[in-house]
Amino acid sequence: MTTAIFWPCGLALFGLLIACGRISLAEGAADAAARDAARTASLAAGPATGQADALAAARASLDSSGVHCADITVTVDAGELATPVGQAARVTVTVACSAPLSDLLLPGVGGTKTLTSTKSSVADAWSSKGAS
Repeated sequence: MTTAIFWPCGLALFGLLIACGRISLAEGAADAAARDAARTASLAAGPATGQADALAAARASLDSSGVHCADITVTVDAGELATPVGQAARVTVTVACSAPLSDLLLPGVGGTKTLTSTKSSVADAWSSKGAS
């Protein structure tokens, strides 16, 4: 009798642990995508190319991690890249990814989980930066 009660509760708890672990891994993938995008944007010649490079880097990072996003938004604050050579510049990138819960949890579970991460990277102060 007690086994009939504890087995379903144990399996439900085990499923919840797996779901929490998968969401945690997906959040780590969003962190990695934001870090990669910020570093890539900080190496760009200017704000415009930094935006495009950051978006490509974030998508590549999320694709390689196995996180399938229904919608990816990459916001780049690369205005400091237009500073003169010799002045420090910082690039901040925010990556937001709407991942279906059916991919993160168990098949058949509906809804989405928005994974958001913001990371910064310092650009080389002595590289030639343009206002492209």
